[in-house]
Amino acid sequence: MDIQDTTKVPTGLSLYSMAAHRAAREVIYSYSTSFGLATRLLGKNFQGHVENIYALVRVADEIVDGSAAEAQALQSQVNPGQLLDEFESETYRAMEIGYSTNLVIHAFAQTARTVGIKKDIVQPFFYSMRQDLTETEHDQESFEKYVYGSAEVVGLMCLQVFLTDREYSPAEREKLVLGARALGSAFQKVNFLRDLSADFKRLGRSYFPGVDVNNFNEDIKKRLVDDINADLMVSAQSLPLLPKSARRAVAAAQLLFTKLNDRIEKTSAEELINQRISVGSMQKTFLLIRALLGARV
Repeated sequence: MDIQDTTKVPTGLSLYSMAAHRAAREVIYSYSTSFGLATRLLGKNFQGHVENIYALVRVADEIVDGSAAEAQALQSQVNPGQLLDEFESETYRAMEIGYSTNLVIHAFAQTARTVGIKKDIVQPFFYSMRQDLTETEHDQESFEKYVYGSAEVVGLMCLQVFLTDREYSPAEREKLVLGARALGSAFQKVNFLRDLSADFKRLGRSYFPGVDVNNFNEDIKKRLVDDINADLMVSAQSLPLLPKSARRAVAAAQLLFTKLNDRIEKTSAEELINQRISVGSMQKTFLLIRALLGARV
């Protein structure tokens, strides 16, 4: 289903849903130029749904890590934990009834109901978001659970969009699921690694189990970079199975995370804990062009 279909004049619920999607799209382009550019490589039948997923994820992240905390500093009655509970409950309600007065939630619910995103992969996401309100360190078990909920399930939601009404063998589906989870995992770990110092200094968090920012060194960095590369290799193996109208956007994300990880690898451990590594706008454009032309990682 193309949720951007404008061949008919929208009225009533369809007009409201269109407005909700436009709100969701505005979220993605306001917060992530990289992700916004990558979604433009998607076919129209996929693009709107992925934008709706991203908007829900972004707003939840704002509640636990961004604007809600700033609002709380200005007005003590703002309670991020309570806001997250309300946001989660409203998400499930909208998924059930197909409507919400919250435009971002309404847009997500429309996508979830259309492509078959179920509560069982949305719940782990909210569990991980809630961890950011209470936990500052992780052991291996809690780290894996956090990464699954905060990133891997987002990949699974997008995969659900891509595979709707398509036939795959059980072996192919398993490979695609592993690839989606691996790309989400790589994305999250790259972000953790490049934000290592900022997360510790600003939020008091240390995501990687047993990694102390004060004792961070080349051996630790290499271990983390190698782990991310392993995830990226798993993800790359599933790319050929994706529908063509999704493949190039996913390849662009794969290229971007690979480039970021390469830059981290070439950056000394000392520099890494004192600056944030990024990919410039020109290079992002080049990577997108490579993906558009069918380049493989």
